[in-house]
Amino acid sequence: MKLKTFRIGGVHPDEDKLTNDAVTQVATLPEQAVFPLSQHIGAPAKPVVKKGDHVKVGTLIAEAGGFVSAPIYSSVSGTVLKIEDVIDATGYRKPAVIVKVEGDEWEQSIDRTDTLETVEKHPELTPEQIVERIKAAGVTGMGGAGFPTFIKLCPPPTAKAECVIINAVECEPYITADYRLMMEHADEILVGLELLMLAAKVTRGYIGIENNKPAAIDLLTQKCGERFADTAYAVEVVPLAKKYPQGGEKQLVDAVIGRQVPAPPAIPVNVGAIVQNVGTAFAVYQAVMKHKPLFERYTTVTGKRIAHPGNFLVRMGTPFRDLVEACGGLPEGDNKVLAGGPMMGKACFSLDVPVTKGTNCVTVLTDDDARRKQAEPCIRCAKCVGACPMGLEPYLLATCSSKKMWEKVEHEDIVSCIECGSCQFTCPAHRPLLDNIRQGKQTVMGIIRARNAKK
Repeated sequence: MKLKTFRIGGVHPDEDKLTNDAVTQVATLPEQAVFPLSQHIGAPAKPVVKKGDHVKVGTLIAEAGGFVSAPIYSSVSGTVLKIEDVIDATGYRKPAVIVKVEGDEWEQSIDRTDTLETVEKHPELTPEQIVERIKAAGVTGMGGAGFPTFIKLCPPPTAKAECVIINAVECEPYITADYRLMMEHADEILVGLELLMLAAKVTRGYIGIENNKPAAIDLLTQKCGERFADTAYAVEVVPLAKKYPQGGEKQLVDAVIGRQVPAPPAIPVNVGAIVQNVGTAFAVYQAVMKHKPLFERYTTVTGKRIAHPGNFLVRMGTPFRDLVEACGGLPEGDNKVLAGGPMMGKACFSLDVPVTKGTNCVTVLTDDDARRKQAEPCIRCAKCVGACPMGLEPYLLATCSSKKMWEKVEHEDIVSCIECGSCQFTCPAHRPLLDNIRQGKQTVMGIIRARNAKK
């Protein structure tokens, strides 16, 4: 059988999935939890607590700050110490709620049992109720930019959803959090998928998994057969060829259903697909069936010289330092700590950065891997062009961005860049292509927002 994949670009970095067989551990509670109010795309959440307030696990501490926003819940019980600016994984100072941890008292509304709740047990659930519970629980995309999940389930009138695609690709080197989640909670994930299909009013679903995860493919194929055999839903596990960045939602749509999403402002639902990460599907199950807000997630902590790399169920607000220490601490020598994987992760200058909704991995690079090679002149080889999964010209976008040629890079469609790093990975001259493109993209998006505000 020929494996499916996306058609444009792509690279093949070494896997280094050191934690594939590491059963998920429950991370120790921090002494102090830090909750940035910007853990999603859109407006920051607005705090609803103040210094001295007591909170429990699952207490609302910040409400959505607009339509494109998401509420934030405490993952710990204790006392609110203060609300002040902190530096998060992006490197920017942002307001955050800081809680001193005292015990582990949960809100009574949360169902903490292991009983599997299924859709057929809850015939009262309507698509509107599902969407409202997802929205109220603060569920966001947990594999990428953190887009509020409920918005994807409410497409514009000009678009019609035909299917839900679960992104279980996990194509980044090192990261195994989604794989362990699939192996340990397959049943809950499938109920989450069913809830997403019900909310989106579609009957077809797909689960895209790269073929370097044969155990997950076999398990979910078996579970889908058991769960959906005599239902109105048609759900298929789609094995995919291993190629980065297949986890990009536009690349995944192309690979799974053979449709290419046009340039922005087009999104996957414009070609009939709603894409959700496998971790999001699990969070949807917990939000709808267990009344559990999103305040913890599966995270990989890894690195070639980390003594005990592993996968953790970690409460949001936990500092990276605690997770790294749980794995044996930083190795000797030069280290670079990334929030995320080596392809798209961002370097952190402090281990005090807190885990947030989008933290799927903490990667520790050491020695030669931690150092960038000296950039040399471009040799016009066009490898970056061939690698770009969006069909762009990275060398041109990077050069024009460095020269502040904003009109040029906007015309060259810089906002279509998904910041996957394939161009920089494949460049034989070690040029900082992605760095310059990121700067140019953010500048152009700001120009576009300002222009639209004047209309």
